[in-house]
Amino acid sequence: MTGRVLVYAMNYAPEMAGVGRYTGEIAEHLAAAGKDVVVVTTPAHYPGWVVQAPYRNSYETERLNGVTVVRCPLLLRKQMEGVWRLIAPISFAATSLPAVLWQFIRHRPDTVLCIEPTLIAAPIAVLAAKLTGAKTILHVQDLEVDAAFAVGHIGGKPWLRRLGYGFERLVMRAFDRVVTISNRMAEKIAEKGVAETNISVIRNWVDLDQIFPVDGRSPYRDELGYDDEAFVVLYSGNIGAKQGLHVLLDAAAALKDNRSIRFIIAGEGPAKDDLIARYGHLETVRFLPFQPYSRLNAFLNMADLHALPQDGNAADLVLPSKLGGMLASGRPIVVTAASGTEIFEFLGQAAFITPPGDSERLSEAILDVAARKMTTDRALQRKLSSQLSRTDGLKRFAEAIEF
Repeated sequence: MTGRVLVYAMNYAPEMAGVGRYTGEIAEHLAAAGKDVVVVTTPAHYPGWVVQAPYRNSYETERLNGVTVVRCPLLLRKQMEGVWRLIAPISFAATSLPAVLWQFIRHRPDTVLCIEPTLIAAPIAVLAAKLTGAKTILHVQDLEVDAAFAVGHIGGKPWLRRLGYGFERLVMRAFDRVVTISNRMAEKIAEKGVAETNISVIRNWVDLDQIFPVDGRSPYRDELGYDDEAFVVLYSGNIGAKQGLHVLLDAAAALKDNRSIRFIIAGEGPAKDDLIARYGHLETVRFLPFQPYSRLNAFLNMADLHALPQDGNAADLVLPSKLGGMLASGRPIVVTAASGTEIFEFLGQAAFITPPGDSERLSEAILDVAARKMTTDRALQRKLSSQLSRTDGLKRFAEAIEF
């Protein structure tokens, strides 16, 4: 890979949830390897869909960890539902257009790395790259068109589906290479007409120097008032439709009379207010904001059981990035997943797996784990977490886009 790299992404550091964190680590890794990296992105706003201080929803340029970051405004509101799931990326595509064109006119990047989501902004960058001879890579973190229809963000009218899928196929096939995060997603990308030889799979990674098993009592248990008898079920991550958190909270409602089992939902996202309205009255449930990354290891090690629910309709359209941290913490994990999905096959005996959408089976599994009637394969859990090493992941990503 040659020296000048343009990264075009709707989400970027210092966002610590989801795509923004991985894109930030990729850009910084390339910069540390001697590349001249420019990122065109938005102000940090995810997953709360509110611009985070000290940023403003305006044009700004900063130097961040060796990377030049050009931030462009976008239209936001806290309840990002329905058509607003389209308006935000469309507005970013419009406001970022002059910044991207300026990069091609003034700096002539050799390599263009676009991140999905969002695919809507990609066509202008691909066209400019074709005109200037730059290589193009698409990093698919989320099959956003498929997921939007699957979880109901966008109406299911046939003409709208044809338009969405047609746009997706056209844009994806225009890239020289596509990198994605799971084998099932790679298969779906190939079905959209991308040659299998142009697709690479690199799973999202975890920093094993930052997240690891800790012996003894986490300070969070004292801070949150949980004694040694409390069995803490923890979900930490984005709170949106794809996460299917209502299933976990229905399980909490079913177990509300068991006062020793406590549920923590930590994070932000468009579904949080609705979940608080529906389940906030449960005395065994606590909603928290995202915890600082510097304390994430202590937070994850507070859990007696990590919970990873998913909307069954979005299975294999995303592979949750939070899984790496759960595995690396060494704590037991319960996942809702159907047989045959990638997460089901990837985890095997390293997690307790219940059917998606089945709160009764989930509550039974939680009870069994709390009573120590079920165990997971801890050795397999350690093996899987080692396969998701941040060092190896970044190295493989840099190699995958070197062609």
